[in-house]
Amino acid sequence: MAKESMKAREVKRAKLVAKYAAKRAKFLAEGDYEALQSIPKNASPVRLHNRCKITGRPKGYIRQFGISRIQFREMASQGLIPGVKKASW
Repeated sequence: MAKESMKAREVKRAKLVAKYAAKRAKFLAEGDYEALQSIPKNASPVRLHNRCKITGRPKGYIRQFGISRIQFREMASQGLIPGVKKASW
């Protein structure tokens, strides 16, 4: 489990990115890089990092499901993910 503070930090960054998205696009289109410096660093979309929605794990993230590989495997084995079943041959 990730620390709650790390999960909260990612949520805060996502809100900042959404808040300043229009402003960033405007400054980039105009080529006004000095004005771009006035925007907070955490408002950059590059700083976002995908985390598991359940555990907050930053590595092994599966985009299609929004969870880590470990949670995916557990949930798939329990039949909690529709359309997914364990392969056997």
